[in-house]
Amino acid sequence: MFPLKDAEMGAFTFFASALPHDVCGSNGLPLTPNSIKILGRFQILKTITHPRLCQYVDISRGKHERLVVVAEHCERSLEDLLREGRPVRYPSYLAPEVIAQGIFKTSDHVPNEKPLPSGPKSDVWSLGIILFELCVGRKLFQSLDISERLKFLLTLDCVDDTIIVLAEEHGCLDIIKELPETVIDLLKKCLTFHPSKRQTPDELMQDSVFREVLPLYTPFIKPASLFSSSLRCADLTLPEDISQLCKDINNDYLAERSIEEVYYLWCLAGGDLEKELVNKEIIRSKPPICTLPNFLFEDGESFGQGRDRSSLLDDTTVTLSLCQLRNRLKDVGGEAFYPLLEDDQSNLPHSNSNNELSAAATLPLIIRERDTEYQLNRIILFDRLLKAYPYKKNQIWKEARVDIPPLMRGLTWAALLGVEGAIHAKYDAIDKDTPIPTDRQIEVDIPRCHQYDELLSSPEGHAKFRRVLKAWVVSHPDLVYWQGLDSLCAPFLYLNFNNEALAYACMSAFIPKYLYNFFLKDNSHVIQEYLTVFSQMIAFHDPELSNHLNEIGFIPDLYAIPWFLTMFTHVFPLHKIFHLWDTLLLGNSSFPFCIGVAILQQLRDRLLANGFNECILLFSDLPEIDIERCVRESINLFCWTPKSATYRQHAQPPKPTSDNSGIRSSTPYFPTECPDPPKTDLSRESIPLNDLKSEVSPRISAEDLIELCELTVTGHFKTPPKKTKSSKPKLLVVDIRNSEDFVRGHISGSINIPFSTAFTAEGELSQGPYTAMLQSFKGKVIVIVGNVAKHTAEFAAHLVKMKYPRICILDGGINKIKPTGLLTVPSPQI
Repeated sequence: MFPLKDAEMGAFTFFASALPHDVCGSNGLPLTPNSIKILGRFQILKTITHPRLCQYVDISRGKHERLVVVAEHCERSLEDLLREGRPVRYPSYLAPEVIAQGIFKTSDHVPNEKPLPSGPKSDVWSLGIILFELCVGRKLFQSLDISERLKFLLTLDCVDDTIIVLAEEHGCLDIIKELPETVIDLLKKCLTFHPSKRQTPDELMQDSVFREVLPLYTPFIKPASLFSSSLRCADLTLPEDISQLCKDINNDYLAERSIEEVYYLWCLAGGDLEKELVNKEIIRSKPPICTLPNFLFEDGESFGQGRDRSSLLDDTTVTLSLCQLRNRLKDVGGEAFYPLLEDDQSNLPHSNSNNELSAAATLPLIIRERDTEYQLNRIILFDRLLKAYPYKKNQIWKEARVDIPPLMRGLTWAALLGVEGAIHAKYDAIDKDTPIPTDRQIEVDIPRCHQYDELLSSPEGHAKFRRVLKAWVVSHPDLVYWQGLDSLCAPFLYLNFNNEALAYACMSAFIPKYLYNFFLKDNSHVIQEYLTVFSQMIAFHDPELSNHLNEIGFIPDLYAIPWFLTMFTHVFPLHKIFHLWDTLLLGNSSFPFCIGVAILQQLRDRLLANGFNECILLFSDLPEIDIERCVRESINLFCWTPKSATYRQHAQPPKPTSDNSGIRSSTPYFPTECPDPPKTDLSRESIPLNDLKSEVSPRISAEDLIELCELTVTGHFKTPPKKTKSSKPKLLVVDIRNSEDFVRGHISGSINIPFSTAFTAEGELSQGPYTAMLQSFKGKVIVIVGNVAKHTAEFAAHLVKMKYPRICILDGGINKIKPTGLLTVPSPQI
C-alpha cells in the first residue's frame, strides 16, 4: 500500500440484507449470512492500488448484519469542487444494465450463481455520468426522486442520442453544444446504452482526449511483489535533492507509513470504529422497551411502531481522527522510522526517549502484541528486512526469535520457509479446474474447517480453499489428499487471503519440512515410526507419565495422529496456531515432538489421576491449553533433547549445509536456524520398526555423544574441539559392559555398572560404588553404553521404570566409538 501522506482514513457503514432464520441449504447447514459473503468478496478490493485511487483498508462485521468499511479518505471531493463552480453518488451513476438486474437473491445450495452485470463496462457508464456533470457544472437528476431517476435511465434505451436527451432534461443543451467534438465523442462512447456496444476501458484509453492527457502524468508502474522473478529495484528512483525530501517529510514520519500500518496502529491505540460512528450519530440505537409494538395479533402481526430509520442506508463517511495515535507515539523519535539494519548491538528495538520499549520486549507476548509503540518499531524493522529478503534472511531469523509482529506474519512465515522465485507464474500454471477424484472429499472437508472464522467461512474463502488444496494435490502426483490437509492450509490462506500463490507456496514448503511423506497413499510406516519416536520422547522427558500411559494402554495412536498430521491446526484455533507456528517455523522437523510432550505435561495431573476411559474422554474434548506456556516448555524440551534422539529414517533427507557443527544450544531459544544434521559415519543407523518399538528410550548417535562430552576426535572424524573452560558435566555415560571389558577401554568420564549385577530381583538398582553418582545425575542426560543392544535397551527401560528422566542409548554401542580413538585405558596402579 501507498503511504498515508496528507490523506485521512474514513469509515462508512451499511447493512446486508438479512436471511430467514429457518432456512437451510441442501447440505442441512444454515445459509451463510450475506454480511459474511460481502466480507469475503470485499477482500479483493484491498489489492487495488494506484496513486489516483483511494485505497480500501478493512471491513468489519457488526451486529444485525452491519458492515463497516474503512478506506483512504479525502475531505474534498468532486462534489465539493462542483459546489464551488469549478467543475459521486449512486444510484444516479449506476449503468442501465445494473439497474435492470434488480436485486438477485441466492442461497448456498445454488451451485453456479448467476453473475451480476456490474463490470468494467458498467464503470465506463459511471465515468460518462461523472464527466457529463463536470462538463455542465451541475449534478444530474437532483429534481427527481430515486425511483424516477431509475425509470428515466431505463427509458434512454428508446432514444437516439443519450447526450442530447440528458442535456435537454437538465437545461444545459447550450453548454453541451459548446463542448469540443472530441469531448462529445468521448461522452457518447461512455454513455452508450447497450453494454455490448459500449467500449471497454482499454478501448476508451485509445480516445484522442486521453492520448493528449496521458503525457501530462507519470505512468504508474506497480512495484514488483516480494516473491517474484522480477528485479524489485528495477524501477527504483532516488530523489535528486535529498534535502528537499527531508523538508517534504516535515517531521510527520507517521504519514510516510502505509495506510494499512496506520490503521493497524490506530486500532492498537484504542481506535473503535463503532464508537466513532456512534459519536457522529451514524449508528443510532433505541432502548429495547421503545421498540415494542403498541398492538400485537395472535398470528404475530404488529402495529404501532414505524420503520426503524437506523437501518436505512446512510452514505456519510466519518473521518477517523489520528490524534490519539499521534499522542501515543509522540515520544517516538524519527530514527525509529528509519532503523539501521547493520547495527547488531542489540536484537531488541529501542527508543532514545525512554527505556519502556526495551522493557516491553520482556513482557508476555500477548501484551507486546497490543503495545502500540512496540509494534510500530517491530513493523518498521520487519518491513525493512523483508524488502531486503533473501539478502537479509539471517537477520529475519534473528528477529523472529524475539517475536513476529502480527501485521507482518504472512510474509515473515514465507521468508522463514525459504519461499523464493516466481510463485505466481508457478501457481497460475497449475490446472485447478479439471475435475479430479479428490474434489468430493475437499468439498466435504472445507465447510468443517475453522468455520468460526468469518473470512474462511465465506463463499470466497471456500473457493480459495478449493483452489489452493486442488493446486497442491495436482502438483504433487506422488502424494494424495488426506483429511487434515485442509486444516494445514487454513493458517496460510488466512494470512495470505488475497495471495493464493503465496499461500500455496508456503504450504508446499511447510509439508516436506515437517510432514515429509505423511501424505503418501500408504503412509502407515511413516506414521508408526513418528508415533514410536514420540513415545520415546515422552519417556525421555517424563518417565512417570510415560509409565502410567503405557500401563493403562493409552498409546499415542489413540490421540496424537490428528496432532501431527495437521501440525496441531485441528487441535487449536487460529489465534493459538499463529503463536505456536511462530516458534515451530524456527525449529527443525523434530520440534513438533516437543510441542506434543508440552501439551501432555499441561494435562499431566489429570492424566496421572485417571484411567483409560477417562483419558479417552479428556482428549475427545481437549481442555484449554495455555499456548504461551506450551511454547516456552517446548523450547526448553527441544534444547534438552539430543539432536539424534528424534532421528527418523522416513524424515526428509537433510540438505547440505556449510555449518558442520549443528550443535543444539542450551540457551532458552534457538541460536540459529536449526536444520536436521547431515549424515556422517558417526550418525545414527536405521533399524527395523519392530526393534524401534521394543525400545522405551531413544537412541543417540556417537556424534551427539562426542559433542555433549566435548571430546576431540583423532583421524578423519570431524567434531568440535573440547572446550578449555571448566564446566559441570552435561551428561553421564553409564557403561554396562563387564568390568574386564571396561578396563580394556572406555569413554573418558564414564562409570561402569555391569548389566549382569545392576538390578535386584525386585527390579531395584543394586547398591554399588557408582550408584550414588548415578542418582546425583538424575535429571540430566544419561547415556547407556554397551556391546549388546538388547542389554542396553533393558537397562534403559529399568531406569525409566524407576522414573529416571532423559535416559538414552548409544546407537551402535561401544563399537561405534572404537574407531574414533576416544576410548581411554586407566593408568596401571603402582
